[in-house]
Amino acid sequence: MSRAGRRRVGTSVRHAVLRDLAERVVALRAGERVAVAVDGFDGAGKTVLADQLAEVIGAVEEARDVLRVSIDGFHRPRAQRHARGRGPETFYEDSYDYAAFRRAVVDPFRRGEPVTPAVHDVDADRSVHPDPVVVGLDTVLLVDGIFLQRPELAEVWDAAVWVDVPFTVSVPRGNARFGDGHDPDPDAAPNRRYVGGQRLYVAAADPRAGATWVLDNTDLERPVLHVVP
Repeated sequence: MSRAGRRRVGTSVRHAVLRDLAERVVALRAGERVAVAVDGFDGAGKTVLADQLAEVIGAVEEARDVLRVSIDGFHRPRAQRHARGRGPETFYEDSYDYAAFRRAVVDPFRRGEPVTPAVHDVDADRSVHPDPVVVGLDTVLLVDGIFLQRPELAEVWDAAVWVDVPFTVSVPRGNARFGDGHDPDPDAAPNRRYVGGQRLYVAAADPRAGATWVLDNTDLERPVLHVVP
């Protein structure tokens, strides 16, 4: 039951690093369900990494089923996200419905019940009702997204990966998804809401220090994995 996005792993160096990480994830609480966060800045490469990691976990010797979920499926409606303005504070505080995430994903997953992987389509700004997904006895729940180690979620995870890149890399990389006309400078006014909100997160939660593993994803072809002491 792999829900990977079928994104090929690429170079042998990247594959070796992801295999190392996959083996560490597979070793978590053998025979039990585990929840792993893939956390980091917008544009760090979290979604691609999580998709690739799910694929590799399914191929290692002691393979486990993987359920892929993104916190992006739990955005609040646009009107709620912008009700208090469009500054960094509201980006950090109002973007996601963590209570809905816990009700739809975390709580049923822990009970071994079917998981609803999303409740909102952020692009269409409408509620969605996907079919629930059955989980196994030792399924790995692999969730990518920003702000995953904030207080509302910190105790949810059995382990967390911090995908580490500087804003000088993450902002242009993330903005490249939207085509021309998006300023790659982290300090540019159009990026203030998003970069500022993520700086608030770092100051409040210190997610790098809280992670189980830090993966330097600055060079996509040659990432580096660090185990946090």
